[in-house]
Amino acid sequence: MITRCYMAFAALSLSLAAPAQVDYQVVPLPQKIELDGSGRTTLLIKGQTVEYPEGNAQMKRNAEFAQEFLGLKPQEAQTPIKAAGKRKQSRTPLRAPVSLTLGLQSENPDAFVITVGQQGVTIQGASESGVFHGIQTLRKSIAAEQGDTIALPWATVASEPRFQYRGAMLDCARHFFQVSFIKKFLDILALHGLNQFHWHLTDDQGWRPEIKALPELEKASSRSCTVIGRNVGLHDMQNPICDDTPVQGFYTQDELREVVAYAAERYINIIPEIDLPGHMVAALSVYPELGCTGGPYPIRPYYTIDPDVLCAGNPKTLEFIKTVLGEVCDVFPSKFIHIGGDECPRVNWKACQKCQALMKQMGFQKEAQLQSYINAEVGDFLSARGRELIGWDEILEGGLSENATVMSWRGYEGGIAAARQRHRVIMTPTSHCYFDYYQLGNQDTQPLAIGGYLPLSLVYKMEPVPGELSEEEKKYILGAQCNLWSEDMVSPDHVMYMLLPRLAALSEVQWMQPAQKDFGQFTGRLDNLLRLYRREGYKYCTTYE
Repeated sequence: MITRCYMAFAALSLSLAAPAQVDYQVVPLPQKIELDGSGRTTLLIKGQTVEYPEGNAQMKRNAEFAQEFLGLKPQEAQTPIKAAGKRKQSRTPLRAPVSLTLGLQSENPDAFVITVGQQGVTIQGASESGVFHGIQTLRKSIAAEQGDTIALPWATVASEPRFQYRGAMLDCARHFFQVSFIKKFLDILALHGLNQFHWHLTDDQGWRPEIKALPELEKASSRSCTVIGRNVGLHDMQNPICDDTPVQGFYTQDELREVVAYAAERYINIIPEIDLPGHMVAALSVYPELGCTGGPYPIRPYYTIDPDVLCAGNPKTLEFIKTVLGEVCDVFPSKFIHIGGDECPRVNWKACQKCQALMKQMGFQKEAQLQSYINAEVGDFLSARGRELIGWDEILEGGLSENATVMSWRGYEGGIAAARQRHRVIMTPTSHCYFDYYQLGNQDTQPLAIGGYLPLSLVYKMEPVPGELSEEEKKYILGAQCNLWSEDMVSPDHVMYMLLPRLAALSEVQWMQPAQKDFGQFTGRLDNLLRLYRREGYKYCTTYE
């Protein structure tokens, strides 16, 4: 077990008498770090210009990030930077230009190369996103140093991520988080090289996104209280003991678009999730006719798997789903639209005349086929809009359309089965990726969590590609994702505490090849990143196992 003190950290505003020097041993560790070996350095000086290609708006924004993270001044390059003249080999630090460029030859758009040498500092990317990740890498390289002048050893630093999908999920249905925190959450993801934000927006405990065609849904964004203590069983819910604190929050479409734009600047795609046909009690509370029993359906203050779900046999159910997802597609440009599909009890479908009539009409033998029918209809609806369906591994039951993607959360088995059926897979098993689990073995010292035990070391050990798959089947594993379910996370600080530093471990899973990984070396490199956490005001678990 390793313990670190979380101290107040104040940035020095004065220049150092001698330039601070850095190394490039950051998290995630780049694939290539080649030091020049001469001992020569180039100065990174606050206020010096950073040049970017003329007329490229994304590169201009990257230069602004360099200004924010590195203290540089953006300047559009009118002509290519000329190489510096021949110099004597000297250990005197060299002051030379900083430039952001494109043109790196790589099939991976997030690939980058940082070159520090006689011609200055160049961050070259295979695309604009690659340049952005290079800037973040340089930012983390100097995290331990302060002052107006920092000496960068001459070196070549290159990296590209192992996986194209590098995600994190945040549940804003159980507890609501303001737009300001969602932006901070995105900043944290960007710092760690992630490119996908899975936003869980609806559940039995709350409905968060505005749907203009269904304005009554705003009423489903508020509940009167929350059950006290850990998640409990349904048998305890006849008279749940709750607090007296209302939970409410609603994102307007303007706010959602604002977050989408903020994420895009950081090369993060937002995948919205509208969980269906289960986990829909909040919606049923205002549209009870969409349930099999007709209600009433009070918004749940507790966290069981609820038997009240959308009525599969009611034609209005698909109308409702398509109306919601149509507006979701208008707001979110993501290729993937997440429909949940998990934990949908079918007990009400067994007793529902409408559901049984649909089964007879369609020739179905099992109620599970009703959910597959809904999935197929929704998949076709999304496909017609140029989008693709993604859902939890339960959507495999009863068959799945060819272009659907599966998130495997109940272990690796669902992902293995999906890959063998030639479905794309995101690995997010509870064993390695559920960051709502406790980080330490002594739970009494920790904030309330849903249960389980997921230390930093176990996150680091994750291997998203199961060895039992064939080489062809392995190609269907797109990447890995962590999940933060917010049943017990009531504040932004609590979310960050559960996320960090475990996200650092996951970022190495997402970026590095398995042979590169070494947990002991990782914890040594983690110190600089923790300094950056403190500088940014991020809360994190100071003890890790």
